[in-house]
Amino acid sequence: MKKVVIEFQYFESCPNHKKLYENLLSAISDIEEKIILRIKQVIDEKDARAIKFRGSPTILINGEDLENMPEPDFPTLSCRFYANGLPDSETIKKNILKYLSQN
Repeated sequence: MKKVVIEFQYFESCPNHKKLYENLLSAISDIEEKIILRIKQVIDEKDARAIKFRGSPTILINGEDLENMPEPDFPTLSCRFYANGLPDSETIKKNILKYLSQN
């Protein structure tokens, strides 16, 4: 069975990570058997640089950013701004299903 690797990246001081995590869990609730979920708490600037952190919270699907945000040149421990607000569970699920449908 084909599986998708999802990495949820966050740091504790950013208030939006809890809501986006809830949206993610809702998105995968009926496809959990097709998902490998990894949670990455970013602790400090060194951590942020090591993973090329796009900001908290971030969802990567098979290593690709949910909203196609490129890796930053100077990653830092920061909160992430979503122009259209936090992605809802439907948006997240739609993106995951796109990866699952690829060969």
